[in-house]
Amino acid sequence: MSKHMYSTANLSDKELKEQGNRMFSMRKYEEAINCYSKAIIKKPDVPHYFTNRALCHLKLSRWNDACTDCRRALDMDPCLVKGHFFLGQALLELESYDESIKHLQRASDLAKEQKMNFGDDIASQLRSARKKRFSIQEERRIAQEIEMQTYLTRLIEEDKEKQIKEITSDDDIRKEEKEVLIEEAEGRAEKFINELNNLLSKVDDRRRKREVPDYLCGKISFEILQEPVITPSGITYDKKDLEEHLQRVGHFDPVTRVKLTQDQLIPNFAMKEVVDAFLAENEWALEY
Repeated sequence: MSKHMYSTANLSDKELKEQGNRMFSMRKYEEAINCYSKAIIKKPDVPHYFTNRALCHLKLSRWNDACTDCRRALDMDPCLVKGHFFLGQALLELESYDESIKHLQRASDLAKEQKMNFGDDIASQLRSARKKRFSIQEERRIAQEIEMQTYLTRLIEEDKEKQIKEITSDDDIRKEEKEVLIEEAEGRAEKFINELNNLLSKVDDRRRKREVPDYLCGKISFEILQEPVITPSGITYDKKDLEEHLQRVGHFDPVTRVKLTQDQLIPNFAMKEVVDAFLAENEWALEY
């Protein structure tokens, strides 16, 4: 340790950062953190040093430390893409889904504005955060509906018992009439409970069908189509996914393998209308 401290004692902040990068590339994250920390001591107003250290914390699953470094970086530069991206990842692990989505969305928007290419990394994290938040919301809704069903059923039963008690204690009603009235009260209660159960059963059935149909999803990312385009082969893809395929993989249709160039892509307005109509009736799909 003393030898390492001696070797970095006279290095500049930039040299320390470069040494940290080398340690990071070797997956020596603790050593990288040590270098970045020393660079920060020498020059504490460089936000990238904090995001570099935050990434090391992410690799070591130190979510709170990553959050702290990212927030310090963003205090200096609110438009730092990596600051928002890494913070969003750490918050996702901490199950702070709303704030995670806010920062990941900001990272995505800034990356587009600054023409930075993160591939599908930011979008993938954003989808993951939205799906996890959606799952939590669904579980909460189910619990609330079960609680409501139990509460309403109890009210119906209590009202039935109250009516029966009033009937049986009324000395002005003959025994035969009491039996009829009690039977009617029990019948009404049973009818109300059945109607309640049927109503909530339909709601539950709709929830079970909360899936985006395959034909509304892209054939590359399998996510709901945002900007559908059709190829000469007659297959519809999401424009962003297909353009990335053409640039990174090759100029051919991913399914048919037929030669394909970007100028052959035609907007699929009909599919766009179908997707928009589906989203209008199923707003939950935006968060799925």
